[in-house]
Order: sequence, then C-alpha cells, then structure tokens
Amino acid sequence: MCVTKMFIIKSVEGDHVDLDAFDISGSKYTPEGEVSQGGSKINCSSYDGLVELATICALCNDSSLDYNESKKIYEKVGEATETALSCLVEKMNVFNSNVKNLSRIERANACCTVIKQLMKKNVTLEFSRDRKSMSVYCTPAKGDGGAKMFVGAPEGVIDRCAYVRVGTTRVPLTNAIKEKIMAVIREWGTGRDTLRCLALATRDSPLKIEEMNLEDSTKFADYETDLTFVGCVGMLDPPRKEVSSSIELCRDAGIRVIMITGDNKGTAIAICRRIGIFSEDQDVTGKAYTGREFDDLPLHEQAEAVRRACCFARVEPAHKSKIVEYLQGYDDITAMTGDGVNDAPALKKAEIGIAMGSGTAVAKSASEMVLADDNFSTIVAAVEEGRAIYNNMKQFIRYLISSNVGEVVCIFLTAALGLPEALIPVQLLWVNLVTDGLPATALGFNPPDLDIMGKPPRSPKEPLISGWLFFRYMAIGGYVGAATVAGAAWWFLYDPSGPAVTYYQLSHFMQCHDENEDFAGIDCEIFEASPPMTMALSVLVTIEMCNALNSLSENQSLVRMPPWSNFWLLAAMTLSMSLHFMIIYVDPLPMIFKLTHLNVDQWLMVVKLSFPVIAIDEVLKFVARNYVEINSVSHHH
Repeated sequence: MCVTKMFIIKSVEGDHVDLDAFDISGSKYTPEGEVSQGGSKINCSSYDGLVELATICALCNDSSLDYNESKKIYEKVGEATETALSCLVEKMNVFNSNVKNLSRIERANACCTVIKQLMKKNVTLEFSRDRKSMSVYCTPAKGDGGAKMFVGAPEGVIDRCAYVRVGTTRVPLTNAIKEKIMAVIREWGTGRDTLRCLALATRDSPLKIEEMNLEDSTKFADYETDLTFVGCVGMLDPPRKEVSSSIELCRDAGIRVIMITGDNKGTAIAICRRIGIFSEDQDVTGKAYTGREFDDLPLHEQAEAVRRACCFARVEPAHKSKIVEYLQGYDDITAMTGDGVNDAPALKKAEIGIAMGSGTAVAKSASEMVLADDNFSTIVAAVEEGRAIYNNMKQFIRYLISSNVGEVVCIFLTAALGLPEALIPVQLLWVNLVTDGLPATALGFNPPDLDIMGKPPRSPKEPLISGWLFFRYMAIGGYVGAATVAGAAWWFLYDPSGPAVTYYQLSHFMQCHDENEDFAGIDCEIFEASPPMTMALSVLVTIEMCNALNSLSENQSLVRMPPWSNFWLLAAMTLSMSLHFMIIYVDPLPMIFKLTHLNVDQWLMVVKLSFPVIAIDEVLKFVARNYVEINSVSHHH
C-alpha cells in the first residue's frame, strides 16, 4: 500500500473552490520518490498546506519504516495504512532535510523524526468505528499552545469540519465546497486505480488535556467538532494479479465470494468490479450494502440480503458475525478471512476461520488456518488440494474394495459352481499384503481431476459411498471375480497344454475316482494342479493393475487422465508385476506359492481376461459424467 495522490485547497472564492492535486511516485514502502503537479516536480516546503498535511501524517502515526539489511529492502513496522503515511512524509521532505548523505537505516524515518522533534505527541484518541477516525493532541517542543490533528474516513471527518485550510488561513466550509471535495474523493475511490482515501484535519483551538475525559471513549466525538479540513490522500492498494482468476475459479467451483470491508461503498464496489466479483456493467442494486443500510433492513430482509449480496462496506465487527450466522442458517459452509482483533468473533464462528500471516495473534488463535503469504489465491489452491485429497481417498477406497469384492466373488463362484479352488490362502494373502498395497498407496499421488474446480461443493452430509458408487464397486468387483475364475476354468477346458476336460467333469471334480466312468482316462490329481491357480492369480494381479489405472480419476476417462499423469502409480504397478513374476519364475518361490511357469498363449489369455475391466469402467465413467453428475448438480442448484 502506498500514497499515489493527494490534494489540498488552493483557493476559495464564494462557492468556487480550486484544488491543488499532486501525484507521488516511488515504490511501496521506499522513502524515495517525487511529488509532482501536472508532470513537474515540486518542492513541498513552498506549499503551506502540504507542510501541515505532512505534519498530520507524521504525528497521527505509530508505524514506521525499517531497512532490512539482509533482504536489502525497506519494510513496514506496524500497520500498513500508517506506514504508507510515514513513507509519504519521507518523500515530501517538507523541511528540506539533508538526507542524501544518510545511511539507508537512518534514511528510513529521517523526515518523520524532524517533525516529531518539532511537535510532541501528548495524547492519542484511538480509532473507533462510530467516529471512523483517530486523533492526537500535540504541543510544540518550543512555545505554548496545542493542536489536535485527525486522520480518518473522508465522510466521517468532513461531516465534523466547519472550515477548510487555504494556505495559512481558514475559510468556512460551505455545502458547495464540501460537495466539490467529496466529488474528487468519489472519483479517486471509484476510478481506474480505486484509491483508498483518507481525510486529514485539525482543530485549531482544541480543549486542553485536563478539560477532556480521556477515560470515556464515548465522549471522544464531543471533542472532535469544528474541525478544519486540511487535505486528502489517496492510497493505492492494488489487488494481486491472480485474484481475478481465483475468483473466477471460485465461481466455477460453486463458491460465493463476499467482500466485507471498512472502505466506503463506492470504493468497495469499484474494487469488486476490478477483481471480478461484479462485472463492469452489472447492476449492484441489492448486491452491495453498507453496514448502516444492512442494519436498517428488517430481519427477514437481512437474511435475504446476505443470500444475494457480494459486497458489504463500512462494516463493524458485529456485522461480520451476523453475516456468518445468516449464511449458516442456509446450511452454507462459511470460510471467513481476517487479520485484526475485531475479526476474532467471526473467525471463531465460521466453519473455517482463516487468519492472515501478518495478522494479530488473537486472529490467528481464533482461526483454523493461517495464510503465511496473505494471498487469497492460496485459499483457492487449498480448496483445490482439499478436493483432490478427498477424491484420492475415495479412489484408494474404491480400488481396495472393488479388488477385495473380486476376491470374495472368486471364492464364492468356485464354491457355487463346484469348481476346484482357484486360489489358496497363501496366494490371497500375497495379493492383499503385497501386490495390492503398492498401487493403493500410489493412488494418493493422483493429480487433481481436470474439472475438479468446475464441480459444485459436496454436502458434508453426503455419504462417502453413494448408491451409484456402491453399484460401481459391485460391477467391477463382480467382473474381477468372474474373470479370475474364468482364467482357471479356461486352463481346464480350452488350454492346448491343459487336460481339456468337459465342464461337467470340472464342476463334478469331487466325484473323480478310478471307478467313475465319467472321469475315464483322467488323472484326478490335475484338479489340484498349479497351472490353473497360476492362471487365476495372474488374472487377478493383472486385472487389479488395470483397476488401479481406472482409479486415476473417479469420473475422468483415461483418454483425458492418461496413465503417465501419476508416475508413482506406474512405478508401483511395475514393482507389483515384478513381484508377481518373481513368485512364478524365481525358485523356490513357485513351490511355496504352489505356482508354475506360464507360456505365451497362457499370458495372452491373462491379458484378454484382464483388459475388459478398463472398458467396463470407461462405460461406467461415461454414465457418471453424463447422467449421474448432471442430476446431482441440478439437485444441488
């Protein structure tokens, strides 16, 4: 934040008023820059109004600049607005101090120090929301008398002004002069730069300290009347470049962004247009309120206003808590950002309180999350990451459940059809503990879905596994089990190197003995042979690797979310298949697991039985994208 414009009163003739407006150059928090008028550099000391304006900026201030030698930059110490005023004083150098030979550390506050040596600050009347200003009572270091100086919101300060400063004299403030001043402030506040304006004023003959009751803050306003308007400064606090795109992302994701600010309504609306909360030509009637306008509404209209509005200006802390309460009344999940002590109640009340890293300790302790970089876009990135983590958790569960359902179906089918055991316990343990575990872990590294921020928020009451997802688990699990059994049965029935038994013989293998004519010429021991188990286990492992690819995304096709989008998953699949080859081909492991080598034809059949699981899931994803999701979105709206 830095001051880029300021004006003082040049002359007043009747109701006609001329202003002296100035531009200030220089970067943020750097005490070097030029003050110019009409493109020409000026010497601020030759303008009495600027000398007084600089004095007010320096004294109504508890912040300063500091040179960070390690970073080689100037930094703020204290509140951003006050630091911007300190920086302005340094650029103005109204007493023509010799600053060229000073070190960077000494230069940081050189001009402010000169002013504070001339005037002693005795009392500070802190900022309050009702006065919208703060003031200080000062006395000269040499001589008698005292002066009271004010900084605050233009409308709050000017309403208490009776005069305007012209040079070293004061002139009565008429409605015409007031309107001219406010017109310039409105222009600055709603223009291209949307400047945040502060008015500066003095009271020439203030009450003495002993005549004021400083214990009772409600009486401060009584001591702040008959002021003399000195000038106005416009501060540029540009939004970060990425904010507009982040707000657009929020809109796509079904997140409503509401700006709550202490700035005046015109400036707030202009900022909302600039960052994309409102479009350039959007009618904001009923969508922007001041705190006072909001309070004047009946209770039922307040609730309706919160549902529609996206901008609240000139608010007090109580308004923030009230807005959160109304939103929660609609079962909305609220995330509130803030940095001050006054924000703490609303931060605590919201489902997610988000404090700024540069905020107060009270705000941070009341929050669930602290933004280290004070960047709104980080919140949006956190939402995206949160959605991705939730999706990955669902994919992890889906992969393991559908795979385990497949194993259960396999055992059930062999028992129901009277077939020989396709898998023995040690093989199932190996699959569950070793082969499945690696891809399941790697699914945690899935990238976010391409349309993850294009979906509405899910309801917190929504079950982890919906009816549709349960159907998908069963469909995939059913195929996994059937294909595993089919792999073993194929070896018995059709494999050229197999026994080529009939289906009747296979399903009645328990009746196989030498005296049974139905099994004439068949060695009954083949029903306990290792090749069909190897086929079944190979189909199960391969199909689960394909199922892992299906789990890259809940509803995105593999065409849009290709396998190489998760390198860790490919690595895990490679390692799992390597371990599977190891227990088939590396002695003595085949003997331990009751497996044997497979030939090329057998591996081709394994692939033929495994790959259809991808096609089945692609069909289910297509249905989910085009029918299930559309229905859920329309229901959400």
